[in-house]
Amino acid sequence: MPRYPIIHATRDSSTSSFLRVEQVDLEFSNGEHRTYERLKGSGLGAVIIVPMLDDETVLLVREYGVGVDHYELGLPKGRLDRDETVEQGADRELKEEVGYGARKLKILHNLSLSPSYMTHMAHVVLAQDLYPERLPGDEPEQLEVVPWKLADLHTLVSRDDVTEGRSIAALFLAREYLAGRLQRT
Repeated sequence: MPRYPIIHATRDSSTSSFLRVEQVDLEFSNGEHRTYERLKGSGLGAVIIVPMLDDETVLLVREYGVGVDHYELGLPKGRLDRDETVEQGADRELKEEVGYGARKLKILHNLSLSPSYMTHMAHVVLAQDLYPERLPGDEPEQLEVVPWKLADLHTLVSRDDVTEGRSIAALFLAREYLAGRLQRT
């Protein structure tokens, strides 16, 4: 297991390169007025990739999560760059984080983190027909790639290092799609 980063200090930030707080004044159908605050993403959206090494094996990555101060096992993900399609962003992130490109990419669904107070959405992308290719990424350390059988998803989600809801939801979406049970309306 990798050594945990050291936290030297924490402080409030009035500005962030990633998130901004936005106030929203609302009037509901019954005349009630409220002001809500929400975190507004500064990016163009994000992708979370389900890379299938073969018909049964998904590739996961182990990455440090400062928000929970532990290493998390989950799917590769990242923000979209300007002038980049969802598929291009998914392929780039896959090459940066896992060391593979994909010849076949399929957008399965969109996921929100917390629609009550965040505008952030992530596109779930199934990546198949993988081939080795690595691009330099922005991660501060090399990510460990962990193959996992999709049939053992029930075991994966019971682990203490698998808590990220988007990864869990995306894995279930991919499993259902690959089994022919995912019907989009």
